[in-house]
Amino acid sequence: MKKDQLDGVMTLLSVARLRSFRAAATELGISPSAVSQIVRALEARAGVALLTRTTRSVGLTEAGRSFLERATPAVDELLAAFDSARSLGGKASGLLRLNIPRAVIPHVIEPILAGFCAAHPDVRIEIHAADHLSRIVDEGFDAGVRLGEFVEADMVTVRLTPPFGFAVFGAPAYFERHGRPRKPEDLRAHTCINYRSGDGSLYRWQFQRKGQPLEIAVQGTVIVNDSALNLNAAVKGLGLAYAAQPLAAEHLRAGRLERVLASFCPDTPGLFLYFPSRLQAMPKLRAFIDYSRKHLKVSAP
Repeated sequence: MKKDQLDGVMTLLSVARLRSFRAAATELGISPSAVSQIVRALEARAGVALLTRTTRSVGLTEAGRSFLERATPAVDELLAAFDSARSLGGKASGLLRLNIPRAVIPHVIEPILAGFCAAHPDVRIEIHAADHLSRIVDEGFDAGVRLGEFVEADMVTVRLTPPFGFAVFGAPAYFERHGRPRKPEDLRAHTCINYRSGDGSLYRWQFQRKGQPLEIAVQGTVIVNDSALNLNAAVKGLGLAYAAQPLAAEHLRAGRLERVLASFCPDTPGLFLYFPSRLQAMPKLRAFIDYSRKHLKVSAP
């Protein structure tokens, strides 16, 4: 194999993941023209176009998709090999990329972020707030955070929170005017705050009765895609909101919201950090796991 055969592979991976030469240039710390030249040189060596370019977007050709399907795992293994070698020195360093739902960042990341950065100054941490279910390996993240039931079976998990439940919440003034729903079906007569999911659909509120799942499509005048705004709208009396109970805890304590239908709502195993098993030895990830366990005061699973 020629010594320059692998030149540009990391650049191509960055462009393909970000779908942008300019964004890849920013990530790599070089100019967009340099990124373009590197990719063109790689395509010349491959003998085929790997990317499609328009004025608005960058995509993969069929050859590009085939190349990345084979190259991405190999590059991941190579990077993991470097991390494994560095781990012999026991020092956490490098960029740690985390994919985390926006709603949980104030509860599991903000409380520990400053302390972790102070304890591990050689680790740069990138937090990507995303409310859709990402494929962290495909998108270049080291780890992600999800509800336990949504983590793929082949991932390693670390518990970040205890189990918790969901419920329907409303302002006291709303209940005084409209009464309280006693069963999920009663929600059809109430004004509810709809939540737009990451895939563009309106979230159907999840309930259970005698162990059987029940979904309710609610109606209302407000649609949001942010969990804090969802509860704040309920505080303002704009309707009832469906949310995880920890997210509403402060509003409950302050009397701004009251809870209903909790006995019909499902529980979740809690939030978990998850990552591929081959990354478990990475010092930067191990440092974050250990710090999270200690300062979030959650026992190991």
